[in-house]
Order: sequence, then C-alpha cells, then structure tokens
Amino acid sequence: MKKIVIIGAGSMASAFCFPCVDNGNTTYLVGTHLEDELISKIQENKFHPALNINLPNKLIIEKHDKLNEVLSSADIIVAGISSVGINWFTEQISAYYKKNLPIILLTKGLSVSENKILTLSEKIKKNLRNFSSDEINISAVKGPCLASGLANKMRTGAVLANENINIAKDLSSLIATDYYSIEITSDINGVELSGAIKNIYSMLIGASKGLSNLEASDDIKDKYYLNTAASLVHRSVSEMSKFIEANNGSISTVYGLAGLGDLYVSAIGGRNSLMGKYLGDGYLYLEAKEKFMKNITVEGAELAKEIGPFILKNYSKKDFPLMFNVIESICNNKKLQIDW
Repeated sequence: MKKIVIIGAGSMASAFCFPCVDNGNTTYLVGTHLEDELISKIQENKFHPALNINLPNKLIIEKHDKLNEVLSSADIIVAGISSVGINWFTEQISAYYKKNLPIILLTKGLSVSENKILTLSEKIKKNLRNFSSDEINISAVKGPCLASGLANKMRTGAVLANENINIAKDLSSLIATDYYSIEITSDINGVELSGAIKNIYSMLIGASKGLSNLEASDDIKDKYYLNTAASLVHRSVSEMSKFIEANNGSISTVYGLAGLGDLYVSAIGGRNSLMGKYLGDGYLYLEAKEKFMKNITVEGAELAKEIGPFILKNYSKKDFPLMFNVIESICNNKKLQIDW
C-alpha cells in the first residue's frame, strides 16, 4: 500500500479519495491555498458540502500549509485542482518531486503553447523540467465519472493512461475497487484530448432541443428533440475522432470511456449541457452566463476560450464545423447556429 497525496478538495478530487482509501492506501486530501475555509468545514465532521456525503474515516485531511510536510514522503501525487491551477500545482510539488515519482492527473483541460495545443500532462512536464530532471512520470485518469456517483460507490468505469503500460497496470491495481473499475492504455495523449474536448461537444448536444426545429413549439420540441440529439452525438464523435487523430492520439480512444463514455455523461446533465441548453434557446453566451450561470464554472466554455482563438486561426471550419460553431458562440458571443 502507498501514501497517496491528493491536492485539491473539489468534488472529483474528494470523490477519488474513496477508492484510494478502500484499497488500504494511506491517503491525504490537501486543499489548495484557496480552500482553507472548505477544509476547515470538512475537518469538523468529514462532511463534504458539495458531495453531500461524509468522506472516509481513515482519510487524512489537511490545509495547504501542511502540503510541504505531507509531500516529503509521498509515493503518489494526485492533481485534483482546476486547469487554471496547473502552474500553481507544479510549483508546489517541484521541491519534492523525485525521479519518476508517479503523478496522477484528474484535471481535464488543454492549453496552447508555442503555437500548438498542449495537454495538461505535457504542460506539467514542461513546467517541472524547469525544476527537476526529465524523468517525469505522469498518468491521466479520465472517463464518465460523476463525482457524486463515485463518492456513493456507484459502479463506475474509468481509464488510466500512461506511456508505459506497465506503470498504468501497477497504478490501476492501487485504486481499482469492485465499484471503480479501471481500464489501462498507453494512449495518454488521446485520453487527455478526448476528456477535454468532449466538454465543448457536450454543450452542443445540450443545445439539441433548441436546435431541433426553430418553428416548433416547446411542447413539440420536448417530445421529439432526441432525433436531433442523436444526430449531434454522431457528428460530434466523428469530429472528435478527426481532432484526436490530428493531435497524435488514437481514434479508438474516442470510442472508449474517455471519449464517447464521458461525452454521454456530460451531455445528459451537468454544467456544459446546461449552458448548451441556453445557447440552443437563442441566448448569447455572455447573456446566458450573466443571467443563469454567473458564478458557475462551465468547463467547455473555459476550454473554448483557452484554445478557441488557436483553433479558429489554425484549423479548417470545413473539417470541424460543429467545433467552430460552438467556439464562435463562446469566444465571439455569436448566436449558436448549425449549418445542417
């Protein structure tokens, strides 16, 4: 059994504690510098307010001022922060990162650097090389996993990716349980790309009711919009495959848990599909954000703002019409329209 240090106390990072603890690992949940108040509340009775559940009794919960002490003897470090916290995360672990110490990345997202799209594992490696050696060991865990479902031990499937399949196998044995099954792959690039880009397409599928028939009544749309949704799922997966292949990932990954599986979960409910609903109803992005989701992070919209300008400049709308439509809707605050 290992000492696992999970950095970040959000819903997914906290839910990930359950399989780690249930496998007998000594597991720490350490909040970021922005989560002191949340950690204080959790420490009172192990109750996580966002998950609405008590965290495992054996879980050790600390504020970020204990991070250095906890990291000094870590066997595995888990990145459970938001994508905007990747640079902060790298700085925090840099002084304690030992050669090939496993990092497990829960965070989903992409960035742009040196005129190319960068996965978050690549970004962590790039940042860590400024502090330590080139021997950096990063795995990514992605898939159709809602945090509340995992915390309540609903049967869940995820995929763990590492360039070294043997490392992926070893790590999966430390976190897999009877309710949390883990597939393994060496296609970390495809897994990260799929897990991130599906957030853009889940907004589109969330808009399917509004896009189904501009002349029909809401009652008719409610009853019959699934034809449109199914069409958009098909077209979204096709575009995702083309995008992942163009960025050196495997097409087969798109049809697995990190792609199609995660797209399904995101499209049937959640923040991305909710924003998509408002866009499909005819609201402009900024209007919908201010009126309905002012203080809610929409991952797909944040990703569109992060990589959108690069996509619009360097990719062809002919190849990725759906992606372009969503990105233009978010980045240029244009009404969402599909050229059927």
